[in-house]
Order: sequence, then C-alpha cells, then structure tokens
Amino acid sequence: MPKKTSIAPKPQRPSREQAEEAVSTLLRWAGENPQREGLIDTPKRVARAYEDWFSGYKDDPVLFLKRTFEEVEGYDEMIVLRDIGFESHCEHHMAPIIGKAHIGYLPNNKVVGISKLARVVEAFARRFQVQEKMTAQIANCIGDVLKPKGVAVVIEAAHQCMTTRGIHKSGVSMVTSQMVGLFRTDARTRAEFLRMIDGSR
Repeated sequence: MPKKTSIAPKPQRPSREQAEEAVSTLLRWAGENPQREGLIDTPKRVARAYEDWFSGYKDDPVLFLKRTFEEVEGYDEMIVLRDIGFESHCEHHMAPIIGKAHIGYLPNNKVVGISKLARVVEAFARRFQVQEKMTAQIANCIGDVLKPKGVAVVIEAAHQCMTTRGIHKSGVSMVTSQMVGLFRTDARTRAEFLRMIDGSR
C-alpha cells in the first residue's frame, strides 16, 4: 500500500492581543523599550499593518474569475494586462517583495474583466510568498478557471531580503515566468507576448 502523507492541521490563529505581544517581544529582543513614547503604540500599528499586508489569506482568487463574458463577437486573440504593481513579503525573511506582474491569455469563447486579473495577483501577493510559487499560482488559477487556450505570467520584482540584508545588492530584480498551453508549445505566441510586455520595461 502507498504510504499516506500526513497534512499538519492548520494552526489556530492567535488573538490580536497575542500578536501585539509578539511585536513587543521582538522590540525588546532588538534592544528597544516598547514602553517609550515613540514605540508604545507600535504593536497595535504593526497588527493593523499585517491585516492589510496579508489580506490575501481572506480572499479566494478563484471567485474573482467566476464572472465571465461570452458576447465578444468571436474575439480570440491575445489579451494582455501588464505592469500590475504588487507588494508581497518573502516567506523566508518576512521582508518586502516589490514588483510588477504581466499576464496574458488566449480566450476560449469567454473573457474576464481585466480588473479581476489584477485582483488575482493581489490575492496571491498579499500572503507570505516565494516568487516562483506565486508565478505558478497565478497562471494555474487563470488556467483552471477560465480554461483558455494558453496563459502566460511574467513577474519582475526586487527582494528586500537581498537588498537590505545579507549580500546587500541593490538594483537587482528577479524575473520568473510560467507559460501554459499555446504559450508553452507555440514559440510565435510566446514571442508575441514577450514583445507586448517588453514595451513596459
């Protein structure tokens, strides 16, 4: 019999008070006094900021793509939304990842509102992330829900875990791509997409 893989249960979410106390602990560990005037409200501010930065855990990106439009007069050419700015956080160091995403797809009898593509990016970005994983998540989500002839996702981002610590190399960006369907199998389709997003650089 194949060995069953056990999935760890999702940990219980701490209370806001516990989250604020954790921030206070980090301040003390850094050598600060959480009770001094400039820091006394910092734990509350950080907790509120986390609610914003990681709001993607509350969103289901699949739902953003559920409403589609089929009255497009037979349009079946490439649709590209480029320069979708995002802010995420590295799951290894909890440092910011700042970048932009480019999305292209070849519709298969239906299209989706372009703002919904941006919402999909936001839903995945506002979580602890690895850029390679986030690129695949966006492409797979669009492919699974819209069932297009192809999906292409390119992400360019700067990682503060590399620019502000460790090797301290600024001005460096990481580029990842995920090509699905015709974007992977047809070199001309892939090249057309890359030309379209190249004007944004």
